Amino acid sequence: MSPILLRIVQLLVLVLIQAVLLFVSAGTVRWSAGWWYIGLYFGMILLASIIMLPNRAEVVAERSRGTSGGKSWDLWITRLMAFPTLGLLVLAGFDQRWSLTPPLPLWVRLAGALAFVVGYAIVLWAMYSNPFFSQVVRIQAERGHMAVTRGPYRFVRHPGYLGMTTSLLGAVLLLDTLWGLVCFLLYLGLIVTRTALEDRTLRAELPGYSEYVAHTKYRLIPGVW
Repeated sequence: MSPILLRIVQLLVLVLIQAVLLFVSAGTVRWSAGWWYIGLYFGMILLASIIMLPNRAEVVAERSRGTSGGKSWDLWITRLMAFPTLGLLVLAGFDQRWSLTPPLPLWVRLAGALAFVVGYAIVLWAMYSNPFFSQVVRIQAERGHMAVTRGPYRFVRHPGYLGMTTSLLGAVLLLDTLWGLVCFLLYLGLIVTRTALEDRTLRAELPGYSEYVAHTKYRLIPGVW
């Protein structure tokens, strides 16, 4: 199977897994927020495919590698990040089934949908701008890996993580579950840790990164950190 086809299959399986977690934990498929989440998620994957496949096939192929070749510390963090991301779907389903938290106002859920889409769009922008965008921290010496300074990388050094975090917070609000904030805070802690460790690794091993750091001050949030 080609790397691109493999990546498409991986994403479709991920959509299916998320749908199963949401609706099995909710005990019903008659849940509009769950369908909105799956619909938006699938729509963003479709948009990414339309944009990336004709123009950035090498990024799609790289991401099909999964965690292969990643730094050992990053493999552990990547595995841990699966717990809050998938756990959110289970908690949201249980919240829907048993009404564990009071319903959020409609405008909050709409804001969540917007944040979900905007976060994914930031990730897509980062993937399009960075031909070395990978699922794990890996110095891709075989591909002439170097620091990328265009696109969202002009503003923060790790825009993909910013987008992922924004999208997850949006999912919490979209899925109408205050318990999901526990998953978000756990995820945020892992992202901050991963960002700091990745930054240290890139400073030490990636050509041009130290010079890039001198011009782009912030890792994750412009004006903050």
